Amino acid sequence: MADELELLRRADPVPADGPHFGDGPLDHRAERHLDRLLRDRPAAPHRRIRLAWGLAASAVVAALVSGLLFTGQTTAPAVAAPRPLVVRTDSTPVSLKEMAQRARAAAADGAPALRKGTHVQSWSLGMSDDKPPITLPEERIVRWHADDSHTELVVATDPRHPGRPVLREADGEPRLVEDGHVLSRQTYPPSWSDAPPESPPPHDPAGLRAYLQQARYSDDPMDTAGLLDAVTELLDHWTLGARESAALAQLLAGTEGLRPVGQVTDRLGRRGQAYVYDASVTRRMLILDPATGTVLGLETTFTTDQPEYGVKAGDVMEYSAWMR
Repeated sequence: MADELELLRRADPVPADGPHFGDGPLDHRAERHLDRLLRDRPAAPHRRIRLAWGLAASAVVAALVSGLLFTGQTTAPAVAAPRPLVVRTDSTPVSLKEMAQRARAAAADGAPALRKGTHVQSWSLGMSDDKPPITLPEERIVRWHADDSHTELVVATDPRHPGRPVLREADGEPRLVEDGHVLSRQTYPPSWSDAPPESPPPHDPAGLRAYLQQARYSDDPMDTAGLLDAVTELLDHWTLGARESAALAQLLAGTEGLRPVGQVTDRLGRRGQAYVYDASVTRRMLILDPATGTVLGLETTFTTDQPEYGVKAGDVMEYSAWMR
């Protein structure tokens, strides 16, 4: 386990002791480490483990979680929900229109290029109506190969607490595992689907909107919340190139209710411009790279107390941080 986690961290373009303000592509050494990590073991025979819990988490699961939290465990910091990102009070908000202009300028030479696959760290809050909520952190890397097969690696890891135990779910039962525990490793056979989000996204705003609408498998008009959901689905399949990021920034610039609030530092230490959308009980914060308009992350927090689930206004419901 430790060797695999070390390989994963060496493949990360933002190392733990680095300045954290860059998000560049993997170099040749990191790519070799990543290839070794993905190829050393055969595909796992069991099904893919899903970490996200819904609001209807069972009482049995909640009781097990309660036992983990209150039976003398002293090394379980990863079960606590991450604190919401804080906007710098001395920062100046950048409009989405301005961000779209920056993105178009950054895409002038077409680099970097679109790449199928993703590298994302995420946190999901699991809730029950009578037990404390818990957070399940994971890191997922999907790499596609020349024959259109792809490999997916999911690791239990929390960058807030490197080296400490991480909570994972197995067959509906939460338990603590060591940092870097491999949750699943799957190699999938070739797939040639031409339907979104498997097909390449276009790099013009109108075409991208139609693509995202189709990826939702719904004929209902796509509102701001639906658009953000579709963006999440897109980024869980593709690492956008400069032109696709520019098209997305232009699409976001014409979205109602998404307002600029200023600068934040995301959970991977990267500086970004934040844009907030307020719904009935949640607030969604989209973080964009200030120079290129690339989506860095998306955070959802509660805006009102939900006592039946043990959460308060300001608690983080879920968060994703995407990397190249």
